[in-house]
Amino acid sequence: MPGGWTLSMAWVPMLCGQTWAGAAAHFIGMWAVMMAAMMLPSLVPVLWRFGAALQELGVPRRAGLVALAGAAYLSVWTAIGLLVFAAGAAFAQALMQVPTMAQAVPVAGAMVVLLAGAFQFTASKAHHLACCRPGVWHEARVPSTAAMAWRYGVRLGLRCSRACAGLTAILLVIGVMDLWAMAFVAAAITAERLAPPGARVAWVVGAVSVVTGVVLMVRPAWLL
Repeated sequence: MPGGWTLSMAWVPMLCGQTWAGAAAHFIGMWAVMMAAMMLPSLVPVLWRFGAALQELGVPRRAGLVALAGAAYLSVWTAIGLLVFAAGAAFAQALMQVPTMAQAVPVAGAMVVLLAGAFQFTASKAHHLACCRPGVWHEARVPSTAAMAWRYGVRLGLRCSRACAGLTAILLVIGVMDLWAMAFVAAAITAERLAPPGARVAWVVGAVSVVTGVVLMVRPAWLL
């Protein structure tokens, strides 16, 4: 079942004697590594364009500013991981206290996949996706100081997280530890940003997600 009980296991202490703080640290570490691996293919061209803009202006210490922007970008995803863990832990606790809730998880997960697919067709998705693509410089001025580079990375991370909201939701539903889910989401994110018809790629991903959500929603009836 999509998401199901196996997903909730990512949010609770699994090792003998592990505390909630330890579980959170373990999850955040896993989340940060996973997001870095998934986002780097689409982030590197954006950072390269940032470095090129700095070079055009003759700004010194360009490598440090680019690295700082990248670190700020990843810090946004780390913060999102903290929110995800808190929500997931609350959900897992609710499942343990009310086991009958698990019966609704498959349909709820299917609905999330369907809605995430529908989000791919929205104007909000198109807007934030355009801001994440590396071909055009979207800032009013090139960040040329450490503070400006950090703010640029944070803004880029926030834009990217909004553009990836649907795909991130799909990843959480299918399973944050599922390598196939990670590969699908990473490929979709990279293609949306780097392929020339980025909007069309987003629509294709949305169509596949909507169909998948519908199939997951009606599958329990087929199995009766």
